[in-house]
Amino acid sequence: MYHLSLSSSDDFPQAIRTTDFQQERPAAPILLLSPKQFLHRAQRCLERNEPCALDEVISLHYDALGYYNTGHAYRGQLLCNLAVMLGTRFQRRGNGKDLDQAITLHTEALALRPVGHRNRSMSLGNLANQLSSRFHHRGNDEDLDQAIALHREALALHPVGHTDRSTSLNNLATELSYRFEHRGNDEDLDQAIALHREALALRPVGHTDRSTSLGDLAIQLSVRFHHQHNREDLEESRENLRCALALMMQHDPRQLPVHRALASVCLSSHRSSLGDTGPGEDTDSLDAVMHHLKAAANIVPGGLLSRLRTSICNFHATSMQLLDAYMSTTSSVSSRHNIMKDFPSTLAVDAACCALRSGDVYRAVELLEQGRTIIWTQMTRLRTPLDSLQTHGDHAVVLMKRFRDLSSLLDKPPVNYSEGNSRVDIEAEETRYRCLVGECNRAVEEIRKIESFSRFLLPPLFSDLQDAARDGPVIVLITSEASCHAIITPHKQPPTSIQLPTDWQKLVKLVPALREAVEKEPGPKGNQTALIKALRELWNGVVGPVVESLDGIARPGSRLWWCPTSLFNFLPLHAAGEYRPKGKSLSQQYISSYTPSLTALIKARRSRERSLSVPFIAIGQDCPAGASFTLDAVEPELELVRGLLPPPPTVSFFKVTSVDATKSRALCALRDNTWLHLACHGTQKVDEPFKSAFLMRDQPLSLLDIMQTDLSRHEFAFLSACETAVGDFDTPDEVIHLAAGLQFAGVNSVVGTMWKVTDSTVQHLVKAFYKNLCGDGPMDSKRAAWALHRAVQSLACDEDIIMPLDQRIVFLHIGI
Repeated sequence: MYHLSLSSSDDFPQAIRTTDFQQERPAAPILLLSPKQFLHRAQRCLERNEPCALDEVISLHYDALGYYNTGHAYRGQLLCNLAVMLGTRFQRRGNGKDLDQAITLHTEALALRPVGHRNRSMSLGNLANQLSSRFHHRGNDEDLDQAIALHREALALHPVGHTDRSTSLNNLATELSYRFEHRGNDEDLDQAIALHREALALRPVGHTDRSTSLGDLAIQLSVRFHHQHNREDLEESRENLRCALALMMQHDPRQLPVHRALASVCLSSHRSSLGDTGPGEDTDSLDAVMHHLKAAANIVPGGLLSRLRTSICNFHATSMQLLDAYMSTTSSVSSRHNIMKDFPSTLAVDAACCALRSGDVYRAVELLEQGRTIIWTQMTRLRTPLDSLQTHGDHAVVLMKRFRDLSSLLDKPPVNYSEGNSRVDIEAEETRYRCLVGECNRAVEEIRKIESFSRFLLPPLFSDLQDAARDGPVIVLITSEASCHAIITPHKQPPTSIQLPTDWQKLVKLVPALREAVEKEPGPKGNQTALIKALRELWNGVVGPVVESLDGIARPGSRLWWCPTSLFNFLPLHAAGEYRPKGKSLSQQYISSYTPSLTALIKARRSRERSLSVPFIAIGQDCPAGASFTLDAVEPELELVRGLLPPPPTVSFFKVTSVDATKSRALCALRDNTWLHLACHGTQKVDEPFKSAFLMRDQPLSLLDIMQTDLSRHEFAFLSACETAVGDFDTPDEVIHLAAGLQFAGVNSVVGTMWKVTDSTVQHLVKAFYKNLCGDGPMDSKRAAWALHRAVQSLACDEDIIMPLDQRIVFLHIGI
């Protein structure tokens, strides 16, 4: 509740930033000099405590500004009051115009309080805090840099001995820590820690804010530990948090964030000690984690919102664990897909967004990886290699064989029952399968007891997932109705979370708009205005802000990987750009690849034995079963590929086409050759995505067939067919399409298509692609992304080739 009162001074209480460790304080009283009638009217509006009351008071203040011109003694105070209320309304409703206006008013108020004015430092702090809010709302670097500069000036006005110096130190340290999270500059983090140390020294034992300073310093020390891996920072962080907790009364609501921070620090301590001790030896840290999590959950005065967020995050994590366990009890992939449909399709994304709101980017990445591609994960975990267990004794070897035998039984295609089978037979088979699952789970638990296998088949930790960025950063895109974020994950640096300037509603409109633009016939001069407009919006709202944040992380011309979620799965991120003379685009600066998950990319990078001669199979079907058409370009395309590949013995080329290209022959050829070029008609089944298929002479070669084939030795696949990289809108985070299926089955590197592709496009692009891939040196699947990038660029610059924009961007690369 606001309180308006008369005052003879120009005082205005400074809005001090509330950090995670500071108790939420009631809003400071608003001091307003005005006629008594105006004051009483405004006060009565606020006392109603209705949603419209704040609007009325803001309106009254705007009216009052008309009475006080620029030279009036009390204008500065009125400006500050109005700015604070606009800032409050922004926090409640999220309208950016209120925030912009609050900043404008604070700027005017600051101008009325020049150097030497006794309230200048207060205006500096007020303006800095609003600029910081706008940075978090829109991600503009200039706002954050200006906020830091203003806090530095405020600190200079609070020299040693000033009562407000510790507060200024804390405010500046907080902004520097935000900039470190945003840009990853070590100097910002080190300076933030130094400022927090100085603030703590000014708050000795007995000071009301000492526990807050201890907590603030502890958090930044923990951040530096994750960045620089200095155990001393972690130990100091834990000790500071314990001291902060000891200074708090039993029901102090500030205990909640301290307990949560202690749980995080103890977990970090456990993870970092795994390399020094055997699994199970460092149980004290895990016990401490559970103790602090339970303590945090039981703090009633901690604030409903904070407790609700904690509960929701825990709920999401638990729900994903239960979903995984429930799905593992059925052998049918279609049944697993139906189960996914019954669960919220945004479960993993919601969990990640919850973690991001709590400031835990590491956990956000872990939860996304745990909750996405569950169907693929359940299938591939049964094929996990365990050769390293052989060095751990006879018992480990027995466990390895037991796990392999059970996995082999579980990995077999399910029995297809006809309508004539009795329900008893079906239930008996389901019971048998669940018993096998139980036996396999018990074998897994035994394997986890072996040294260095404690996390066998458990959801990966961020420290493991970061290895996906070994050859370039991975950008995870997250969208929900609340916000849209990009998480840039480098190999050795901390991840960076960026709030994107787009939102859910814009993406909901952009996806079909882009699809409609692709399906439109080009104009007389090949113009595709609607497509350019959509790609420009994609650049401005998503890709452009990410590229700006890659400075210092990825050098121009290097590679990056997109790991999209939800609606982002249906957007050609690799093709985003301004599409105007001298305009910016992603392809000018980086080579793009995609990955359905970080784990899939890590598995694709595992070294494997290569044969001296590359076994290359070209499969083509120009007249599939039931078709009333013939694909005339298939045979010439396969011959074109043959002519561009290195001759034997470098490449052993085989071809299966026409009447020989049946489903069974194609599967055999696929299993026996590690390099694949497939030219045929492809279909994407929206209602039953696992029936998406390559059409062969007799029967379709379906995604389900590919999933049940072990391609763990395979290097490369070029899918010259339509819609091979289009997912399912009902379960977008399962990434169910032909190209992803090949990668999850084991193929390192895959080239696929996002929509229909023409014969002319295939002819030109295939020729340019293989020329770049095989131009010099040995055949290497790691060159595929570069070869595709170069091919597309060369076609765009070739004046003799007229290719519409939608066809230049139809192909994408998945994998290493």
